[in-house]
Amino acid sequence: MATRGRNLNDLVTRFWSVAAPLYDHPRLQQWVYQPAQDEVIDELRAHGARRIADIACGTGILAARIEAELQPDEVYGVDMSEGMLKQAKARDPKVQWRKGPAEQLPFDDEALDAVVSTSAFHFFDQPAAMREFHRVLRPGGLAAVATISPPQLPLVGQLTNSPASAAHNPSAREMRTLFTDAGFTISEQHRVHRPLWTKAVFDLITIGTKPAS
Repeated sequence: MATRGRNLNDLVTRFWSVAAPLYDHPRLQQWVYQPAQDEVIDELRAHGARRIADIACGTGILAARIEAELQPDEVYGVDMSEGMLKQAKARDPKVQWRKGPAEQLPFDDEALDAVVSTSAFHFFDQPAAMREFHRVLRPGGLAAVATISPPQLPLVGQLTNSPASAAHNPSAREMRTLFTDAGFTISEQHRVHRPLWTKAVFDLITIGTKPAS
């Protein structure tokens, strides 16, 4: 699994380094990515997090929104792709941009109040990433993950979760297990609220907190 995860990280990193300009297309952002980002920002606002990291931040749209709309003490955007980070750095100099994988985050233990990730979790080594989210959060810290999670229908499952697929799209049950196995207490899980014509994105948001010591 670890070798497959490293190979997949390399493949995804190379792809997004080239495709980064396409990611910023306004319609793509509005219809595909923004609904989940809106919900993450609402969760962060309710939690009152002051030190926040967006993992697999892409070109930095969500991290920049967090900085502008919530004005926390520290905002970090972490990504593996040089192409993505290049555009992110040009977008907002107030955000601290860092290169690194979700499975080995560039933060000390208990350094953050919240860790978020949208539309990228299916590419991660998921158990390893969740352990890292738990490690870098302070007690009481928030983890919010929005990920592609298609209905568990036979044909859809064969296409998205076969050994030949490029990523694993976890079910709602699998997400709950990933959170609890990493030590989180789950506070919320639901389908991302989005316009009818984009329902086929099939994204799911799961919210958890690191229990107080």
